[in-house]
Amino acid sequence: MDYTKQSNTPTLENFWMPFTANRQFKAAPRLLASASGMYYTDVDGNTVLDGTAGLWCVNAGHGRKRIADAVERQLRTLDFAPTFQMGHPIAFDFAEKLGRIAPGGAAAELDRVFFTGSGSESVDTALKIAIAYQRAIGQGTRSRIIGREKGYHGVGFGGISVGGLVNNRRVFPQIPADHMRHTLDIERNAFSKGLPAHGLELAEDLERLVQLHGPETIAAVIVEPMSGSAGVILPPKGYLERIRAISQKYGILLIFDEVITGFGRLGTPFATDYFGVVPDLVTTAKGLTNGAIPMGAVFASRKVYDGLMNGPENAIELFHGYTYSGHPVASAAGIATLEIYAEENLLTRAAGLAETWQEALHSLKGHPHVVDVRNLGLVGAIELSPRDGAPGTRAYDVFVDCFKKGLLIRVTGDVIALSPPLIIEKEQIETIVSMIGDALKRVA
Repeated sequence: MDYTKQSNTPTLENFWMPFTANRQFKAAPRLLASASGMYYTDVDGNTVLDGTAGLWCVNAGHGRKRIADAVERQLRTLDFAPTFQMGHPIAFDFAEKLGRIAPGGAAAELDRVFFTGSGSESVDTALKIAIAYQRAIGQGTRSRIIGREKGYHGVGFGGISVGGLVNNRRVFPQIPADHMRHTLDIERNAFSKGLPAHGLELAEDLERLVQLHGPETIAAVIVEPMSGSAGVILPPKGYLERIRAISQKYGILLIFDEVITGFGRLGTPFATDYFGVVPDLVTTAKGLTNGAIPMGAVFASRKVYDGLMNGPENAIELFHGYTYSGHPVASAAGIATLEIYAEENLLTRAAGLAETWQEALHSLKGHPHVVDVRNLGLVGAIELSPRDGAPGTRAYDVFVDCFKKGLLIRVTGDVIALSPPLIIEKEQIETIVSMIGDALKRVA
């Protein structure tokens, strides 16, 4: 079936949509049929500028022929092979190529790669690796994980436990975890350009939780270097450095969740590089394959990897994995994606656009309902004042208005979140900001 020719009225009942108000959506669906470069086309033939890189993932833009050709070639050569007690060359090849650009560079030695199928799987994998590592080195009492309020780490049971978004966790059982306070402080940091100046003291929450629970109970602390899904929350200056120092002091592993910030989003290959803070584990997905094939990867330090490589050589070191870990077709997509990133300098391109992006976003200060603007690299957020008794509805109405006019944005609560493909041009930045500004004037 050619979905580009289909009307906007297919049967909608069977697909239970994720993170969606299903009844609301199905009453007025928004369906995308094709994509190329910076643009989607909906099923009615309207062009829609992509202000979100799909869902933070299409960093190299849509419809990349090199990726499609690599996927087709791999499907015809080897569609699937197991990686439990078996292997296939392309997964090892992909891991080696990732090792060359691993977070923190060669000195960080974060070049041991465990493949997963998604960001959520990457997070749960990293948590399990952390706990297993502590046990392997004789620290078996360390099973608690420290997360952060407003943190988003996917939807596995581990991820929701360490995450700090209440709606994601309130009805589900969780693993032992505690949470530091978040770093969003609009009162002191509103309209900061780049990293906020205030809030370094919030890093001391980790020290407080260590004293509360005892360091001998804590396996790891996990943070997003820059929080995306909760509404683009930035770390105060010096915050991540202090978290690293406290974690090292007590033998606690530090996990950076770079599912969003990985692969060029901040103008460096990883946020680890941007901040110059080296963790022990890094979770990735999204930009790993440009969103073309679901895949994730955990970068582990050699210290962690080697700590688990003990016991008899015929013993399984980590009882964990997925049927699709290192899937050959996903690996092919990932290798092609890395080639595009390298040839077009996309892992650093955002650095050259960051100032233009920043100034454009901050031009929305003074527009109706805008209470804060936040930015870093090619990420931005416009926070709106909520309607009385109806939080989230104002931003949602801006989202719908923009889509009808030909722009895709993302909203979370009353925050408009933006993360365009890294191929964006300055003129398209101006278009995105202009369309949002117009929408803000139309929405009451």
